[in-house]
Amino acid sequence: MDKRLYELLNQQIKSELYSAYLYLSMASYCDSVNLEGFSKWMKVQAKEEVGHAMKIYEFLNDRNERVILEGIEKPPSDFSSPVDIFSKTLEHEKKVTAMIEKIFEAAKDAGDSASIVFLQWFINEQVEEEKQAGRVLEKLKMIEKSPAGLLFIDNELGKRE
Repeated sequence: MDKRLYELLNQQIKSELYSAYLYLSMASYCDSVNLEGFSKWMKVQAKEEVGHAMKIYEFLNDRNERVILEGIEKPPSDFSSPVDIFSKTLEHEKKVTAMIEKIFEAAKDAGDSASIVFLQWFINEQVEEEKQAGRVLEKLKMIEKSPAGLLFIDNELGKRE
């Protein structure tokens, strides 16, 4: 495997695990303000991110590449509201999308067809991630001054499997 592509994939494992940390931190905030549905949504999101990291981990193993794990930085823990959380979630997912696109370009530059096909799944996943976060954010903005609306959305988010 091309050295640059290998390094970017290895770094992406760290980034996916950081995402899980970030979403768990957000879940903790939601628990602290009794928004259990928001918390559940973030916990499900955290599990997805760990799954993404493991998907890359296994891909590198399948390609006979050794995974080198790096330290994960501490995520922020202070949030002001659900709108703040979902604004940061959308911003973070856009950052992840840019990282995946960079890896995809490295795979194309290296002519690595297996990696190109593998990364297509992540590109599609990022479209979904941004869509979900953006939709929740827009709904939160619509009901920003409505406690009943907030509780309704909290209930809806709590249904996420």
